[in-house]
Amino acid sequence: MKVLEQGLSTTVQDLGRIGFQKYGVVVGGVMDEVAAKIANILIGNNEDDAVVEMTLIGPTLLFQQDTLISLCGADLSASIGGKPVPLWKPIFVKAGSVLRFGRPQQGCRTYLAIAGGIDVPLVMESRSTYVRGGIGGYQGRALQKGDVLNFNPSDLSKFLRMQIWSGPFKPVNWTVSSLIKPVYKKDPQIRFIKGPQFDLFTEKSKGEFLSEKYKVTPNSDRMGYRLSAKALKLTTNVELLSEAVTMGTIQVPKDGQPIILMADRQTIGGYPKIGYVASIDFPVLSQVLPGENLTFKEISIPDAQRLLLDRDQMISKVKMGISLAFRRMKNGSY
Repeated sequence: MKVLEQGLSTTVQDLGRIGFQKYGVVVGGVMDEVAAKIANILIGNNEDDAVVEMTLIGPTLLFQQDTLISLCGADLSASIGGKPVPLWKPIFVKAGSVLRFGRPQQGCRTYLAIAGGIDVPLVMESRSTYVRGGIGGYQGRALQKGDVLNFNPSDLSKFLRMQIWSGPFKPVNWTVSSLIKPVYKKDPQIRFIKGPQFDLFTEKSKGEFLSEKYKVTPNSDRMGYRLSAKALKLTTNVELLSEAVTMGTIQVPKDGQPIILMADRQTIGGYPKIGYVASIDFPVLSQVLPGENLTFKEISIPDAQRLLLDRDQMISKVKMGISLAFRRMKNGSY
């Protein structure tokens, strides 16, 4: 696959560089884990195979061989040969086809999975790109015009060679259930769990945190979302030891404006932590655009865990259904 135009921020990502945070290495990985996982599952890949993450302004990509792809996540108006390409389903693509993207319709990050997964070197057990550190992915950087990505061999290669269809691409006639697709919407409500320093904030600030609309500022990125609203205040000045942070940590620096740490977050932090975004809402949070607003709603740990387990069970059911669908496809009934 050749990059004809690079887009705004187009990188190779997987589920992250797990197990190296204690050495000061960021986790990184995809921002919207559910979209990336489903994209891989749809075409018979492993959940953690490398995908292409595209942000807001998508790239232009030339497929140099017949392949099977899927697009999941935000609707960035994908098209091939001037015809819209559907999301959340497998798509056969002919060699010579060009995938383009247009105006964002919903959300800001789309994931392109390719049968076999993208063939880039493993760096500390991950293929994710960490641009600030210059490691992983394709030469440790965002994709640029002229780059060529290779694919790993796929069990579907022989099956692909048997397919005959007119036009540059052909989607299958089924998709995943709407129950598994994250609901991306403008100005979402984000559920959170109270952080260890929640009670160090004034009663007024705690009330405002639960009632204010927070604007995602333009200087937000994969490292963190900087929010803007009424400044949050502590009851007293405190000195905290730096400790490990996770995706979704809501830190409050001295200016009182919260920062939500995202995929490329630092490994430790010392600011007061007013809360943690519940993992179930990471996909929705990752699709919020700069300039949009979000609000916070408290959720209990048991409820957050139950929702996460329910989602994982749903993804497992999707995997079983896709396996059955591929068996039918190989029998010619797709």
